[in-house]
Amino acid sequence: MGDGTQVSCWDMLQRMWLIRSFEERVIDLCHKNELAGLLHVGIGQEGVAVGIASSLAEGDYLYGTHRSHGHFLAGGADPNRLLAELAGKEGGYCRGRGGSMHIVDTDNRLMTATGIVGGTISLALGTALVAEEEGTVVAVYFGDGASNTGGFHECLNMAALWKLPVVLICENNGYAEFTPMSAHTNVSNVSDHGKPYKIPSRIVDGNDVLAVLDAARYAVKRARGGKGPTIVECKTYRLRGHYVGDPESYRQADEVAEWRDKDPIRRFGEDLKKQQMISQDEIADMQASAQTTIDEAVQFMAESPWPSPDSMTDHVYA
Repeated sequence: MGDGTQVSCWDMLQRMWLIRSFEERVIDLCHKNELAGLLHVGIGQEGVAVGIASSLAEGDYLYGTHRSHGHFLAGGADPNRLLAELAGKEGGYCRGRGGSMHIVDTDNRLMTATGIVGGTISLALGTALVAEEEGTVVAVYFGDGASNTGGFHECLNMAALWKLPVVLICENNGYAEFTPMSAHTNVSNVSDHGKPYKIPSRIVDGNDVLAVLDAARYAVKRARGGKGPTIVECKTYRLRGHYVGDPESYRQADEVAEWRDKDPIRRFGEDLKKQQMISQDEIADMQASAQTTIDEAVQFMAESPWPSPDSMTDHVYA
């Protein structure tokens, strides 16, 4: 994660390229049948992951969603162990038991991802009770679809009532699985749900990593100062389907093309070039470095053993 105050634009762009390279390789490995199970990638949403992680300080907590490879890589997760986990290998974060949707890296306080829509919000509130004593902050992701669950509203009420140090990050990519937001709610902005509970919010362009960082810093500062929760709604878009292999029949090609022109990595790189903070050759070097890191992760994954049959009942309780 970042240090919560100063963060290098260079490092942010490098982390965005790492996430993109990781997830592109995940897709490739999936198509080659080297990864099994349902896999959800967040290609196109890297600006949210890196902007949020860069606002957090060491010791802060982060909870993800079912689409959290980028969230956790931005927060400092090891690509080797993450990819091994996706492959179900012993070298993974959960010794291959968690897979893509149940990642845990407690060393970096990346608490867990989940396959349950909005499922980590209530867990984050429990952690916030601890964070309140520590002087730390809890950040938790959810999608626009989660805002229609009863648990989401119960958590907003409790977080506001107890002024818990939690930052609620809505990664609003316009779709709840295959359903556009206009078909599942009349609410224009997810952050509007915070108004009855007097929870302030910031709505930002999620494809502008610096805008995300600025909004997240505001929310983190409020939480750390004892002023309670904030909703940060990031309007973004996933450039790939809901899952790897999704035929994407529910959205138009021109819509995807329009958002591809807003790619957060290309956009940030172009902005830095205009400010003469980076050259095209240096961006190419970043891409190459990210690819090398992922090549090493693939090698680690391949060499990591499968869990032993003797360990089948480890961590299983009756």
